[in-house]
Amino acid sequence: MPGKTKLRIARPVTDIEATSEQYRGAFGLAVIFTFKDHDGFDGVMLGHKDHDWHFEFTHSHTHAIAPTPTVEDLVVFYYPDEKEWSAVVAKAESFGFKKVKSFNPYWDANGVTVEDRDGYRVVIQRAEWSL
Repeated sequence: MPGKTKLRIARPVTDIEATSEQYRGAFGLAVIFTFKDHDGFDGVMLGHKDHDWHFEFTHSHTHAIAPTPTVEDLVVFYYPDEKEWSAVVAKAESFGFKKVKSFNPYWDANGVTVEDRDGYRVVIQRAEWSL
């Protein structure tokens, strides 16, 4: 795999606008692309100009695909600065993310796990990425 490979995290959601607002507000992401009725799907891609990854949230007009996250389907954001970490946790809550106990206690030791409106989990980890 090339060193500069891009990453897309694609998920079906129940309400694209509400999910987009939730992630943009909580994590400072921007809309990088939208599409309407592309082979029966609407979607939005959210990311940051300095990152090589983005989220894609979709909704199908023709098939009822319900979000089916599990307690171990996680996206983890690392924030080594405690003030920045605290601000992101507060912002996530203010945009409707709900704090939950992590299934794996490792994530509760130095972070907070939150769920979005469809039950997808995000860990806001208070640590430096060190691998």
